[in-house]
Amino acid sequence: MSDWEEDESSGAVGVCRRSGGATDFWNRRSEREDGPPRERRDYANKKPSSCVTMTVESASVGRVIGRGGAKIREFEELSGARIKINKGDIDGEVIITGSSAAQQKAKELIEELLSGSNFPFGNDLGRRQDHKGDGKGYRSSVWSSAAHKAAENVPERPPIDWNAIRENKDKYDEMKWKDLPPLKKKFYCEAESVAALTLEEVAEWRKENNNVIVDDLIEGGKTRPIPNPCRSFLEAFERYPEIMENIDRVGFVKPTPIQSQAWPVLLSGEDLIAIAQTGTGKTLAYLLPGFIHMDGQPVPRAERGGPGMLVLTPTRELALQIEAECNKYRYKGYKSICIYGGGDRRGQINLVKSGVDIVIATPGRLNDLQMNELINLFSITYLVLDEADRMLDMGFEPQIMKILLDIRPDRQTVMTSATWPSGVRRLAKSYLKNPMMVYVGTLDLAAVDTVQQTITIVKEEEKKAFVIDFIRNLLPQDKIIIFAGKKIKVDDLSSDLCLQGLAVQSLHGDREQCDREEALKDFKNSRVRILIATDLASRGLDVHDITHVFNYDFPRNIEEYVHRVGRTGRAGRSGAAVTLVTREDWRMAPELIPILERSGQEVPHDLVLMAERYEKHKRERMMSNPRGEGGRGRRDGGGGSRRDWKF
Repeated sequence: MSDWEEDESSGAVGVCRRSGGATDFWNRRSEREDGPPRERRDYANKKPSSCVTMTVESASVGRVIGRGGAKIREFEELSGARIKINKGDIDGEVIITGSSAAQQKAKELIEELLSGSNFPFGNDLGRRQDHKGDGKGYRSSVWSSAAHKAAENVPERPPIDWNAIRENKDKYDEMKWKDLPPLKKKFYCEAESVAALTLEEVAEWRKENNNVIVDDLIEGGKTRPIPNPCRSFLEAFERYPEIMENIDRVGFVKPTPIQSQAWPVLLSGEDLIAIAQTGTGKTLAYLLPGFIHMDGQPVPRAERGGPGMLVLTPTRELALQIEAECNKYRYKGYKSICIYGGGDRRGQINLVKSGVDIVIATPGRLNDLQMNELINLFSITYLVLDEADRMLDMGFEPQIMKILLDIRPDRQTVMTSATWPSGVRRLAKSYLKNPMMVYVGTLDLAAVDTVQQTITIVKEEEKKAFVIDFIRNLLPQDKIIIFAGKKIKVDDLSSDLCLQGLAVQSLHGDREQCDREEALKDFKNSRVRILIATDLASRGLDVHDITHVFNYDFPRNIEEYVHRVGRTGRAGRSGAAVTLVTREDWRMAPELIPILERSGQEVPHDLVLMAERYEKHKRERMMSNPRGEGGRGRRDGGGGSRRDWKF
């Protein structure tokens, strides 16, 4: 579930108000026809003996209610009054109860909200006729006739010349950022042992460490020296004793390959694209240079006016995990906060206003705070786009673009990803300046080679019995994630396993945030050893002792298959992944086979036959319908019956 999955109440006839744990619903006007008319009408129109009433035009009722009733709850908290709304076809009635002071305060808040528009009578931009339709006057008790007449005399605005704006974009950007404070990026002092490495020694080290490759993506045909890798923590952070103390305290022996090559690039002040499989230490690769970057800025910390580092990440779970890493390697007393949808919005706003150095956020919630001017992003000098491919998959690109408009263009930017699809390339080209790319292994999609992958072709109705039998054969110390394709499938499978006497936890987007956090905590602490989840758990879930991944449903694309498999076999451990494939999944067979071959896995003969049959079916479809018309949106590859083929 994305950060923006909230109920829209602005079009609702009634309002839901929560108090304590209870929920009170006011009847909708349309529902009054279902029961005794007189009884329901009396109930709807019943008013307390002491109250203040306001009449609001129907088109403005949604603004008073707010998304999910948020505005009403906010007004009640601020005023101490109780607010109820009855919405009619023409006007809505606001009923305010409580003490006299509370009623007056709530009334002022509502009037202030309605007056906040550019037009003095709220959302209505045209003349409102009365209920008789004779057009003789306005139907509003909130705004005076003089205000309406004044609005009618407002001169029409000239049309926007978009071509002129585009032509002068660079000039406007220069005006926007002309008073930027100074920025420092270069903090790297190469150790003597690193500088002494020969080209042959560097090449040999990179080859032995999972084939690390560094590309210089500078434009204009220029070249830059590529930093040699730091083979130890001391070679990278000898000048920063506080970081070395943190590393010694945690007990790490040596950096991962992506860290060894990323640290000298980032400390040199260059933008970086880091491509590596999940579980390879990308988080620490950008966090530690970020700490040094913030500490080295010429503007004193108290004068920056906002946070210095921003980490954008796709899911709440990953955001909370990164925050935990920040706290683990706390540096110079820097304060970090986590901002995500589904959390306490007001509490997050208060934390931002109290002063913060590092913001870890999901794009939806951060965009919400940014658009409401509740957070200042002009002070950001170090930006991280973490798991960029996943953020694009989740549709966050518009929010990311809006956020980046308020971050200084000369910032240092880091982008991490486990894959390198075209969308990530486009994002990198748009928002990184002359980056270096560090990737481990290959840019071709591949699963980790420490995981034994087993593909089993079954019928749909056999899957549940298969997974139960598989779980029964696990060892007591084994830990497994079972991936299902839909939220309802997760709940159904969880219930069935519980009835079998198995202790399980479930994780998907429709669960409350507290339940999601509890499920992850139970799984990480091994209070339960079976987690059933959607692809919400396929990225960034840092649980090192997962022994098995079970793909109950095949994922929607081959990238998600790689990420699911990457939940096990982490940090040098081995793991196993079992995937159930049905005839409905035949379109994925041609893409799955190369993944298995690259990681040295056995390819079942039935899977090869399935792939061949799908490719033949696709060619026949193209020949019979060269323009590709019809048959869209079907999982079997474009229409037609699947009953004509067998394994």
